[in-house]
Formats: sequence, structure tokens, C-alpha cells
Amino acid sequence: MEKIKPFVKWAGGKTQLIGQINQYLPTELTDGKINTYIEPFVGGGALLIEVLQKYDIETAIAFDINSDLINCYCVIKSNVEELIIELDKKEKKYKSLEEAKRKNYFYEIRNEYNSYVLQDNETNVKRASEFIFLNKTCFNGLYRVNSNNKFNVPFNNAKNPTICDSVNLRNLSKLIQNVKFYCGDYKQAKKFVNQNTFIYFDPPYRPLNATSAFTSYTKEDFNDDDQQNLGNFYKELSLKGAKLMLSN
Repeated sequence: MEKIKPFVKWAGGKTQLIGQINQYLPTELTDGKINTYIEPFVGGGALLIEVLQKYDIETAIAFDINSDLINCYCVIKSNVEELIIELDKKEKKYKSLEEAKRKNYFYEIRNEYNSYVLQDNETNVKRASEFIFLNKTCFNGLYRVNSNNKFNVPFNNAKNPTICDSVNLRNLSKLIQNVKFYCGDYKQAKKFVNQNTFIYFDPPYRPLNATSAFTSYTKEDFNDDDQQNLGNFYKELSLKGAKLMLSN
């Protein structure tokens, strides 16, 4: 099987840092003593993918507050062939157009994406295809929303983007069949944690300065109070005997 990679580009994604992160994984994971792996801020899922490919994990659980991101994971898990059909249509249409018309097509998809929202616990192939299309064709692959929860990243004019990576999507679908995905706050992970659990936290970071600020993955920012609360939660789980890692 080819090396599986995240299906979207995600701000703060860890694909380029996997080698460094691997050096600090708990020995209990590498020794097979960890039976549950949890990511409370899954994002692009680079470490989730790495762990699932390398270690024998009985239970893997991933959370994210971004309902559209979780919808994509659920669609890839359960309806990957339908998703590939939708993405392939979008890619062929996009690449058949001249530059100006590509831009118009991008904004048509963005407007459609912003015209409706997912219902609770809904799995929607069409919306997943729009989410991935926008990620592959918007500026720098960002996911950013405004205070009204509308996706507002502009067009990138990518010359030859791979919008439908069918091989990777099928491989990823097989890999995550036993992963449980939940849309929700990181604190929901608590009920799954025991001494045989490894948890990797990758929250939105506190910006070093005003110009580097980027926490708009949802309409609610992750502020300093949230960072403090997360630190307290981390300590609480440590007292339960879980193995923990946090990037910040």
C-alpha cells in the first residue's frame, strides 16, 4: 500500500514534523501496551494516520469542533466511492475551464457551500466534495470562516491541482474503518481515557504576535482562557495515568 497522507491541507498540520514527533511517542505505544489512541483536535489527521499505519491500536477516537471536517472523515469512511465520483466531476470541470472561468467556478462552489449547513450528525457526500474542492483550490489551502461561520478564503488560481486523489482516498478509507469520529469539544474525550490510552493534543496555537494570529477554524476563536482550560484538562488526564503529548 502506498504511503497514506492527509486528504486536506490544514493550518498547523503535522505532516512535515512526523519524524520529530515519532521521537517522543510513549514507549508504551511502541511496545504494544497502548490499546486506545485519541486525538481531541484531529485537523488534517497526520499523526492519526501515522499511528494507525504503524501500531496495532484496538480503539482510535478523533474529535474536532469543525462539523464539516468531521463530515469529510465520516464520508471517506463510509461513502468513499460516492465522494470520488463527485470530486472527479468537479476536477474535470475545473480543469476544462480557462483561468477566468475557473475563478467563477470556485466562487460558485463557495457560494453554494455557504448557502446551507449540515444538520446534526448528518453525513453529506455533496458537502464533503465541496469542502475538499475548496481546500484544493483556495489560497494556500486554508480553512477559515468569518464571524457568521461563512468560508471566506479567496481563489488561488492553482494551475493543476489534484482535487480527486482517488488512490489516497480509498487507502485512507480502509485505514479509518475502525476509527470513531465525533464533532465536539476536546473535553468529550475524557470518558474514553484510562491508563492504557495515548492522547495527542494539537490545539490552535496562541499567536506569537498580532499578525501571526490564526485560530478561525470555526466561528469561535480558541483564546487564552481556552488555552488555560486545556492545560488544566491535560493535568487532569495525566492524573488518570494516561500518556499525553501536546504541541503548542
